[in-house]
Amino acid sequence: MTNVNIVDSVMGSGKTSWAIQHMNEAEGDTNFIYITPFLSEVRRVCKDVPNRKFIEPIHKGKGKLENLKKMILNEADIATTHSLFQCFDDEIIQLLKTGKYTLILDEVMNVVEQYDLNKDDLQLLIQNKMILVDKVTGLITWNSQGDFQDTEYNKIKNLAKTENLYFFENTILFWTFPVSAFQSFKEIYIMTYLFKAQQQKYYFDMYNLEYSYQAVQKLDDKRYVLLNHTDRKPIDKTLMKAQIKIYEGKLNNVGDGKFNFSVSWFGNEENRHLIEKLKNNLYSYFKNNVKTPSEVNMWTCYKTDIPKLVGNGYRGIKHKPGTPHSKKECHVVHNARAMNEFNHKETLAYAVNRFMNPYEKKFFLSKGITVDEDMYALSELIQWIWRSRIREGKAINLYIPSKRMRTLLKDYLDNDL
Repeated sequence: MTNVNIVDSVMGSGKTSWAIQHMNEAEGDTNFIYITPFLSEVRRVCKDVPNRKFIEPIHKGKGKLENLKKMILNEADIATTHSLFQCFDDEIIQLLKTGKYTLILDEVMNVVEQYDLNKDDLQLLIQNKMILVDKVTGLITWNSQGDFQDTEYNKIKNLAKTENLYFFENTILFWTFPVSAFQSFKEIYIMTYLFKAQQQKYYFDMYNLEYSYQAVQKLDDKRYVLLNHTDRKPIDKTLMKAQIKIYEGKLNNVGDGKFNFSVSWFGNEENRHLIEKLKNNLYSYFKNNVKTPSEVNMWTCYKTDIPKLVGNGYRGIKHKPGTPHSKKECHVVHNARAMNEFNHKETLAYAVNRFMNPYEKKFFLSKGITVDEDMYALSELIQWIWRSRIREGKAINLYIPSKRMRTLLKDYLDNDL
């Protein structure tokens, strides 16, 4: 049985500091795999855990995945990214089962995603009985031999063989990360906040994977300890509330509808005039209400809607892929987590109304899992806000035109979660 610990503590409480302390002090016969969203954090772990020789997989020979397999075979301590972790295959899973590895996962990952496959290709696979679909669960199994020139078919084959594909709503394929990858570790620590609202929680429940809630607490001597989540000190939000200046005024009038600023709302041609009004409101907020320079302004909307809303005063400079984020960049993706590059941002605008992907929601509901969309939306909003200088204990200005999202945040600041 894998011992799964959810280290659920507010941003800035010391989760990463605890993990570094824990790895430095662990017994020598324990090996670690540390997974984080960003390469900068991979290198931080390699540097800040001097009692162990952490290694980062590199493109060598047949690629990073093969390099990773050799590291596991040699029982090395490994630090790498979410993107490589999502590529774990059956061979890696079997290697992990023979070792004594502990997984430390910095932030939850995407474990369930809609898999896009041409409908004609999907029907071809079904009609030719190359795949079989369980009529009750929707689980897809592979029923053919050999490889294909079409690499997409090979990908479907490999996913089906590890029981990671589901047929849903007659046309949609869902990819699920192999739960056996988590079960191959001796122990797991997942460091996040508001886990109960996140997709990975629903995924664990779907597969009946048991877990316990922990919290980080800092001691007077600068050491960190884990304790049962119910024994943690309540979060004192007095200072937090005082440091977040939420805009209240007529610029909010455009967001009174429950679904205003959702993905479907932005995609509705009938809302084009309201979208133009929202753009004008964003400009007015940055230029007339707060009057902060663009370098310290930060905003978000859905990626496809950036051209509809971007304007002077919050345009910024888009960084090049593979390079550090520009200090002048203004748009920060709405699902940003565990990023410190924007901790100088003082004025924020959140032009998003978050809902789960409707098919993902239906998929979990079909498996008997209860989904809390409001808590999900709140979790996403809080993570985004904490990319700014609030994480440094400094005050911020915040414009949330969606009445729903604004109310969720204000309720959160007034209650302990």
